[in-house]
Amino acid sequence: MKTAIVHDLEPVLLVGGGKKRKTGLEAASGLYRRVVAADSGADWLIAQGREPDMVIGDLDSISPEALTLLWPDRALRVNEQDSTDFEKCLTRIETPLVLGIGFLGGRVDHELAALHALAAYPERRCVLIGGEDIVFLAPPHLRLQLEAGTRVSLFPLGPMGAQSEGLRWPVDEVRFDPLRQIGTSNEALGLIELSVDGPTMLVILPLSELKGAMAALLDCGAGWPPQRTL
Repeated sequence: MKTAIVHDLEPVLLVGGGKKRKTGLEAASGLYRRVVAADSGADWLIAQGREPDMVIGDLDSISPEALTLLWPDRALRVNEQDSTDFEKCLTRIETPLVLGIGFLGGRVDHELAALHALAAYPERRCVLIGGEDIVFLAPPHLRLQLEAGTRVSLFPLGPMGAQSEGLRWPVDEVRFDPLRQIGTSNEALGLIELSVDGPTMLVILPLSELKGAMAALLDCGAGWPPQRTL
């Protein structure tokens, strides 16, 4: 059984070891209070002048110097190898919303693993921040104000249906399937409303929409029922 070790009523920043972290850090400025590092993300944070409140992972890539600084009160070693460091962190942070930087871009296998984790743990609301885009798992119902023409991409990780209002190309008649039908490069007409019938739809928006997406996710009411007990 996993036990949440970081609890906060405000969004928490989670820092990984990938690319575009500086861009993500700037975009998330002022939107969080506590910072958690996934393994070697701690070294990067310390280099930026900010010590993490906690580092979580198998701790095989954090430097000895950073580990000595944080051990033992601010470090948790999780030895099992059946999950990624991102999953180890995501499942041990209890907060209304996680903002993840350093998980998009760089190695494709790491990026895909992070996207997989969003769907594997739908009860953990998380926005991944990249160099140009943000990605999050669609809740059952999402209401989001966007400027007309804003790119809205929908990428299913499994077969599912959806209904929409405010998209240039409505998706009500679409049966999404990652092997058959996806929904990239749609456009908002303004206020959009999206309902999905399963926890496998990724929403991809421009980075400029981070604050609006956060507000919508925090205000969207009930999410997917927990699939794992913490």
